[in-house]
Amino acid sequence: MSPASTGASTVVGADVPVPAADSRVSPGGPGYRRMSFALFLAGVATFALLYSTQALLPLISGEFGVAASDASWTVAAATGGLALFVLPMSALSERFGRRAVMTGSLAVAVTLGLLVPFAPSLGVLIALRALQGAALAGLPASATAYLAEEVSPKALITAIGLFVAGNSVGGMSGRVITGWVAQEWGWRVAVGVIGVIAVACAVAFRLLLPAPKHFKAGSLRPRVLARTVRDHLSNPLLCRLYAIGALFMTVFGGVYTVIGYRLTEAPFSLPQGIIGSIFLVYLVGTVSASTAGRLVGRLGRRGALYAGGGTTAAGLLLSLAGSLPLVLLGLVLITAGFFAGHAVASSAVSKTATHGRAQASALYQSAYYIGSSAGSTVGAIAFHASGWAGTVGVGLLAVLGVVTITVFGTRAARLQRRQLATAA
Repeated sequence: MSPASTGASTVVGADVPVPAADSRVSPGGPGYRRMSFALFLAGVATFALLYSTQALLPLISGEFGVAASDASWTVAAATGGLALFVLPMSALSERFGRRAVMTGSLAVAVTLGLLVPFAPSLGVLIALRALQGAALAGLPASATAYLAEEVSPKALITAIGLFVAGNSVGGMSGRVITGWVAQEWGWRVAVGVIGVIAVACAVAFRLLLPAPKHFKAGSLRPRVLARTVRDHLSNPLLCRLYAIGALFMTVFGGVYTVIGYRLTEAPFSLPQGIIGSIFLVYLVGTVSASTAGRLVGRLGRRGALYAGGGTTAAGLLLSLAGSLPLVLLGLVLITAGFFAGHAVASSAVSKTATHGRAQASALYQSAYYIGSSAGSTVGAIAFHASGWAGTVGVGLLAVLGVVTITVFGTRAARLQRRQLATAA
């Protein structure tokens, strides 16, 4: 049998076959920059739309005459819709392709984004946001599955980190833009502007994203999907990663849902435009997410999670200060720790799953956005009951959960290595 027929080549003068070169893209290779930029734009559009009302909650509360805990549902409904639909959308991507599902999801989401500014009541606004979150569900899991199939394993953490960095840029720019636009023209015009920006990102994404070369269509049969989900949920490592993603996002969702209310009150009393500009700290998340691969290389996956959790906890404690510079520094640390932890956990899911990667990523995204919804709602309730200290308390409990799960995982890994060594 010839080397060509076996998918391997043979070194002259030797009988040892050499595996064929990996055809997946890597940094510096053809199409890598185009692919990365396309998914970066998808990340920008996703987070800009998903959290378009978060910086505007005080204005929404004022127009509809509701408390923070009620207005926070405009965020929680969107993230909750995404959490509920991410698994079904991932199943569609297994059958019809990652690129097709991502394109369709963005098209529906940006259309709804152009309708949101015209919501006549809080109830209609929340309903539109829930539908928008459900539409966006086709992006996160499909994107990570697409990268796992098309990018070389050594570059996977970096590639997913760039997608997560797009999330941070979208979250930052959306909040900064809405803050200044809303200060002059109100929250409705502000979310309309975000909708237009998202349309531009969606069009560029579709034009730039290369056609997949390694996708193999799967089945839409419910039994096959249920078996795949059961396999993933029976994997202890995947379950730990899902819980870690949810807990990190609980912190992040709670802090950034409530921070606008805190900064509009004394002693800060900041105007809406300045509050929106506070979200420039998301740039720190862009850097920490894109460098997560190097952090794992130095500290290992669990070490990187400890570092992310510790940084987040330090930021929460610092944010209790009554000084604006210290509060901002606390937000910087919270953002850096969160995005680093999220990039590490989400990339570990893609590497751990040996089959049904879209479903594995979907389960992570579902847990992650359930954490966001819980953080937004519980954080707002805690703020209403106990002020900013209550929101910080919720965040610290979530970080404690991250550390506890990571410690348990470290001990389980050590025990497994000992058992293997004994068996050998």
